[in-house]
Amino acid sequence: MTADDGIGTDATAQRAELAKTLPRFDQTFPELTPPEIARLRGFGEIQTYRDGERLFETGKPGPGMFVILKGHVAITQRDGLGHVTPVIDQGPGQFLAEIAQLSGRVALVDGHAEGDVEVILIRPEKLRALLIAEAELGERIMRALILRRVNLIQGGAGGPVMIGPPQSAAIARLQSFLTRNGFPHHLLDPAVDHDAAELIARYSPTPAELPLVVVSDGSVLRNPSETELARAVGMIGGPRGEKIYDVAVVGCGPAGLATAVYGASEGLSVAVLDSRAFGGQAGASARIENYFGFPTGITGLALTARAFNQAQKFGAEIMIPVSVNALDCERKNGAFVLALEGGDEVRARAIVVASGARYRRPGLDRLKEFEGRGVWYWASPIEARLCAGQEVALVGGGNSAGQAAVFLSGHVKKVRMIIRGGGLAASMSRYLIERIEATPNIELLFNTEVVALDGGADTGLERITLKSRLSGEQAPAEIRNLFLFVGADPATGWLGDCGVTLDRAGFVVTGAQSEQNAGRMVSPLETSVPGVFAVGDVRSGSVKRVGGAIGEGAQVVAALHGFLADALVPPV
Repeated sequence: MTADDGIGTDATAQRAELAKTLPRFDQTFPELTPPEIARLRGFGEIQTYRDGERLFETGKPGPGMFVILKGHVAITQRDGLGHVTPVIDQGPGQFLAEIAQLSGRVALVDGHAEGDVEVILIRPEKLRALLIAEAELGERIMRALILRRVNLIQGGAGGPVMIGPPQSAAIARLQSFLTRNGFPHHLLDPAVDHDAAELIARYSPTPAELPLVVVSDGSVLRNPSETELARAVGMIGGPRGEKIYDVAVVGCGPAGLATAVYGASEGLSVAVLDSRAFGGQAGASARIENYFGFPTGITGLALTARAFNQAQKFGAEIMIPVSVNALDCERKNGAFVLALEGGDEVRARAIVVASGARYRRPGLDRLKEFEGRGVWYWASPIEARLCAGQEVALVGGGNSAGQAAVFLSGHVKKVRMIIRGGGLAASMSRYLIERIEATPNIELLFNTEVVALDGGADTGLERITLKSRLSGEQAPAEIRNLFLFVGADPATGWLGDCGVTLDRAGFVVTGAQSEQNAGRMVSPLETSVPGVFAVGDVRSGSVKRVGGAIGEGAQVVAALHGFLADALVPPV
């Protein structure tokens, strides 16, 4: 096919038009030179496709990255309602893939041949090898893969379609889940969208069954759980047969991601499991301004998304959402066993506990009733949209609370920041205190606590009651959105009876702190059970900062190498 063919001319015109409107177009859709393509041939295999044949399909596992040698491929986004949105036409010298193909996850777009097509197919394991072996070329490809996913998310055309009231708490729950996992999706309001209204009329859902979620194959889910949605869109990555990993990391926050990046880059086979999303609590942070190397700050999601992509680049297998129910420390055939919800298992020679902490729930009557209906444990753009222009209350005096208050102040009429103590200096970084004091619509209420919640079954939270800890005086406040940042409890229940020592608060004891380690040389990050390590917020004595968690995740890899090397030495 030549540039004079109709398809070639149309594709050239389309690229020229896209280049005018799409930021960083040349980095998103680069063209490879003949010498570069020659270097890629050793990593792939030649495949041919006839006119109209699909190379990959939305919702089905993608086979890898395609480098086009001859012909053109049309890329389109398709949702479950049958809407098809053109993305781009790709021709000779260009490659087809986005970040999901590092791990062979489902494709988020369709690609079909326009005319006869010849390509080099580079499968996921070979693609990861290419990115490492060809550093300069690999950097260009990796940047393009990431930018393509970003464009798919920002385009708002493909992915699962959520249908329901935009202010719905269930919508916020599912949007938060998909956003935190970097999965494209879009929302239709049946009050203004004809297609959405028709679907509502056809399925006649009860209020409890909203939102409806339509996935790429046309299936309709009624107010699904996160796991049900993840399974329907093909997002879940689970155990692979009887494979025994060198290390299984439980928790995909900064500490777990750092362990995955450094461990996988040094040749360890790594599995990372998380019940919700990558990033942990840090992933929900609106802006981190005191992390080394980012003088202008960075959102928690952006920081941890980079690490998530980096871990996949080096071959770590990330399983989300997957819940770990228990750890069996008997080491059958030299491996620990993680029992997963649903009956599956993951086996590994070593375990890293990086499960972090869960937001603490204060002892307030009716709290559970209002969770997701006016009571929130994080502040993202999704929650900010739900309370735009309102007065909100935020409880807490730590850095997470300060970051959330500053973020929300840009979206709401007023933030009432409720602090049990008499000041912030003991619990919050100085730069955040100064920012809060300089923000006119943040009101600080010291020596104050929330003692009651009130609202309706249909309306959600409507008001809270505040109490002065000095005078005992109580006063109601008309607040429909309450943000709670009152500390966190360690997520260690899954360790059960494994023998891992916990401190009085439930955090994992490591190193010389553990009585069971007396008399033996152990890593500062090893628990009372040899081969089980702990890093990040879940570890007793950790500094509870993103930088500290990342440092421990890197540090534990040396200890893992030592343990695994000793484990392979046959007994005398």
